[in-house]
Amino acid sequence: MPKQKTAARRSSTAGLLTAVSLALALSGCASYDVTAPADARADAPADAKAGAAGSGAVDCRKAKCVALTFDAGPSENTNRLLDILKENKAHATFFMLGKNHIAERPAEVKRIDAEGHELANHTWSHQILTDIKPDEVKRELSSVQDEVRRITGKTPTLMRPPQGRTDREVSRISKELGLAQVLWSVTAKDYQTTDSALITKRVLDQTERDGIILLHDIYKGTVPAVPGILKELKKRGYTVVTVSQLLSPAKPEPGMVYRP
Repeated sequence: MPKQKTAARRSSTAGLLTAVSLALALSGCASYDVTAPADARADAPADAKAGAAGSGAVDCRKAKCVALTFDAGPSENTNRLLDILKENKAHATFFMLGKNHIAERPAEVKRIDAEGHELANHTWSHQILTDIKPDEVKRELSSVQDEVRRITGKTPTLMRPPQGRTDREVSRISKELGLAQVLWSVTAKDYQTTDSALITKRVLDQTERDGIILLHDIYKGTVPAVPGILKELKKRGYTVVTVSQLLSPAKPEPGMVYRP
């Protein structure tokens, strides 16, 4: 993209964010910092080199990238999903739940990490963070951080707030815990259907460059849809990456909300 177009886009984005922040302030709601993956990359130092979670260095400033993410696992379906990703040489970001998931399936957490996928936080018990007290928010997030670190020796740097609901206080606590927030641009609403063909169609209809795909490895129709999704994305020229690869060479900024 020519420099003048990039500058214009960033200026337009900044203007939009200012307008949104103003509107929120006028309505009495707290605002928070939001940026798009492409803008995060553009703000990275000019001499920074791409390279993040996942196998191989992918430069999404040049490649046509899309991030693949899975929420609310690990589950009984996760090992099959990992087999599929391995067969297709694709990597994903797993926003994992603590209660009944990480706590019950440490072997799957270890395998996710060992096979080059990205470990991320989706809270301990899927409480809506904007509806609970700050100390509860901190507990929901830090409990996952502690358990993932205990299992793998690594601490997540990304989190996805349940239902995508966040605010200034959630952002403050996320920053304190070293967590960037990640929303999405593509949803198959796979919690509504077990029809794998429909899930595939919904994903492919919405996917554009620099998008973030939201799926759930806890639902029966989702994992069977993944081979077809990956095959068609490759056919369309996409490189499937983790969220950190999508942002690279920028580093996820704690407290920031990343939304395509």
